[in-house]
Amino acid sequence: MTRIKFEVQLAQLNIMLIQMGALIETAIKTSVEALQNQDVDLARKTVLLDHDIDHMEKDIESLCMRLLLQQQPVARDLRLISSALKMSSDMERIGDHAEDIAELTIAMADAPYVKELVHIPQMAEASIRMVTDSIDAFVKNDLTLAQSVIDRDDVVDDLFRKIKEDLINLIHQDSGIGSRAMDLYMVAKYFERIGDHAVCVANWVIYSITGVHKPRRHGGESG
Repeated sequence: MTRIKFEVQLAQLNIMLIQMGALIETAIKTSVEALQNQDVDLARKTVLLDHDIDHMEKDIESLCMRLLLQQQPVARDLRLISSALKMSSDMERIGDHAEDIAELTIAMADAPYVKELVHIPQMAEASIRMVTDSIDAFVKNDLTLAQSVIDRDDVVDDLFRKIKEDLINLIHQDSGIGSRAMDLYMVAKYFERIGDHAVCVANWVIYSITGVHKPRRHGGESG
């Protein structure tokens, strides 16, 4: 493979990551809208989006492997390709969590929520922004933007703690709502995990630029 063709395929890799990012952003937004409106049909559309996200991850993995096998990348290229592989894996998990939220929405659609949805949409908005900015940071080689994603994880974590405390208090007042309260807790937990994966993506962006990978400050599923 010539260097020119290699550069063209690296550019294609960027485009595919942007496209996958757009898909997961849509999946999160539709899962939130379905949740807020108890819209089962929209929730089912979110589930279908996850299949497209899974295919995108496989396509990105295939391109990355071709780039690694057909050309001996220099250190910077190697970091970029390996980071893209890790990022696509985290992005696929984000899609999984959007699907998880949609499936819970379907399960909860037959009764009013035990708590007004106030902090969960705030978590969703913050996590969507983190996901979008982490991918933008990769495309733009923007260390500052990547670091801002990592810093904003505290906002999502604080909202999650608030939701958990509110739901615990509700269960103490009425133990009969325990199951429905736990469903909302899991929705919030999935949004927290989406934030965690966005941080992982941002950390891989930093690695692709600097060669230094920062471990997560607290437990997460990957990175």
